[in-house]
Amino acid sequence: MWLLVVGLLAIALKYFEVGLFAGLAWWIVLLPFPAAMLWWAFADWSGYTARRAMERDDARRQDRVGRQRDALGLGTRRGGARRKP
Repeated sequence: MWLLVVGLLAIALKYFEVGLFAGLAWWIVLLPFPAAMLWWAFADWSGYTARRAMERDDARRQDRVGRQRDALGLGTRRGGARRKP
């Protein structure tokens, strides 16, 4: 995502001929876009995207379970300490 933001910013700076970007060739200004495509291809190929999605789902599930335990007054067992009745 950051590569797309950098690419759009570079295009704007080149278009309005700001500073260093005024003298750069267009192919240099457009380099972040193929770099973003390569990153996305690598992330999908390596499983990075799916792994991040699973981690996000697991964190949501753990938060939901924790909220339900707190609502029931059961607390959590993470510290190993249990409440005595």
